[in-house]
Amino acid sequence: MSNSDAAAVLTTPDLEEAIRAVRTLLDIADTSGGEVDFEAVIRSPEVLARVLEVLPALKWRSMDEPEQASSEAGDDPARCLPIAVFDWCHPLELAEPFIAALGPDPAAVRFDLNAWPEVPEAGLERVSQKYAYLTLSVNSRDLYQCELSEDHTVHVHVRNTAWPAHTARVRWLADQIGGRFTGRVETALL
Repeated sequence: MSNSDAAAVLTTPDLEEAIRAVRTLLDIADTSGGEVDFEAVIRSPEVLARVLEVLPALKWRSMDEPEQASSEAGDDPARCLPIAVFDWCHPLELAEPFIAALGPDPAAVRFDLNAWPEVPEAGLERVSQKYAYLTLSVNSRDLYQCELSEDHTVHVHVRNTAWPAHTARVRWLADQIGGRFTGRVETALL
């Protein structure tokens, strides 16, 4: 696996606006064989119940216990709140129900795409799945739920934002959703 640069292209307090932006980017991408990964911090029994409706076999681990409880150990997540969710490789259509279940809790919803397409008029070559990702940070501005916020950030992933061709793709994708590349980049450990 390789790391990518995740460039913030839209930050908004309006979750629906962020979801519309993600839908637009998904319409641009080649999503054949695409998957979605979920990382979240769930703090309340209400959010947990809603998330379990979407992902009944939720993969999680406790955050506060010295001996970490987990889904792997068969523990009850409701008795271990807050929990960290690391649940990957789901169908793309589970993304929006998962986001709707979160309420105020933070998450990163990463869309693993087949490719970013070639855009000849913009001078952009096709980018294979190795660097074709999109992340929506919900109730957080970063990929890892460290910078909690009441807004939501859309990140597009490229190999290296220091390379002009990759920055050009970030700017082009930002333009497609009415966003802009501010220069805010995080390394995404993929």
